[in-house]
Amino acid sequence: MANDKLITGKTKLLGVIGHPVEHSLSPAMHNAAIANLGLDYVYLPFPIAPENLEVAIAGFAAIGVVGFSVTIPHKQAIMPLLSEITPLAQMIGAVNTVSRQNNQWVGTNTDIEGFIAPLQTTYQQDWSQKVAVILGNGGAARAVVAGCHQLGFAKIHVVGRNVQRLQEFRDSWSNSPISENLQVHQWEELSKLIPQANLLVNTTPIGMYPKVDESPLSGEEIANLPTGAIAYDLIYIPKPTQFLKQAEKQGAIAINGLEMLVQQGVAALKIWLQQENVPVEVMRQALQKHLGLS
Repeated sequence: MANDKLITGKTKLLGVIGHPVEHSLSPAMHNAAIANLGLDYVYLPFPIAPENLEVAIAGFAAIGVVGFSVTIPHKQAIMPLLSEITPLAQMIGAVNTVSRQNNQWVGTNTDIEGFIAPLQTTYQQDWSQKVAVILGNGGAARAVVAGCHQLGFAKIHVVGRNVQRLQEFRDSWSNSPISENLQVHQWEELSKLIPQANLLVNTTPIGMYPKVDESPLSGEEIANLPTGAIAYDLIYIPKPTQFLKQAEKQGAIAINGLEMLVQQGVAALKIWLQQENVPVEVMRQALQKHLGLS
C-alpha cells in the first residue's frame, strides 16, 4: 500500500463531518481502499460544530468536494441543507452519506445496507417466517427496522424504556408499509419476546467503552434465546461485547458492529466513485489493524 501518495491540485476530496470527529475510523478504512484502487482521492476528517454546518456545506460545494460521510451530531440537522434526499434516508429520518450530483447535494443512508449485508450473504436465509427483536429505539434502531423490513421479516418487535419515545417511534412509521409488521414494547415485555427471536439486535450503547462489562440483557433474559438465533450487536469495541458473549453461550450466532461499519462504508464509496468495484477485504483489514484487532 502506497503511504507516500502525493496530494496535488488534482486530488479529489472526500471526508467525514462530525463533532467531535478525531476518533472516526472512516479515514483509515476509506484511504486504504483508495490506495488499493490507485485513485487520486483523499478522505479527510472535518470537525464541524453544529452552528457552522450550513456555512461548511457551502464551502464544500465551493471547493468541489465529491462527497462526505455524516456522523453525530449532524445526521438529521443536515437534511434541510440538501437538494435531494433518497426515499430510504427520508424513511429513516437521517442521512449518513452525501454526494455531489449535478451541482447539488444529495443525501442518502447506507446504514441499512451496512446492517443487512451480513444477513444477505454469510447468514442468508428465508426471513419471511422469522421474528426480529430490536433493543433500543434511537436513530440506529430506525435503520435496523428498515433493514429488517427490506429483508422481509414477518414480525419486527422494538423494545425500549421510555413509553413516550416508543409511541413516537411507532407513530413515525404510520404512513409506511413497515407499520403493519412493527410492534413496540416496554422493556418488561422482553422475557416474552426473546424465546421467539430469530434475530436479536442491540442498538443501545450498553456494553460500549467505558462500560464494557455491561449488557442490555441479564443472563436470565438471554438464557431463553433459541439456539441458532442470530445475535447482532451494533457496537464493535470491545469485540466481542458482553451481550455477544452471553448469546454465544446460548448457542447463538454472533455478529458485531464492525461488519456494519465496513459495509456502510463500502456502499458509500460505491456512490462517490460511481463504481461497483470496491476492495471490501482491504477496508475490513484496515479497520481491524486500526483497532488493534488483527
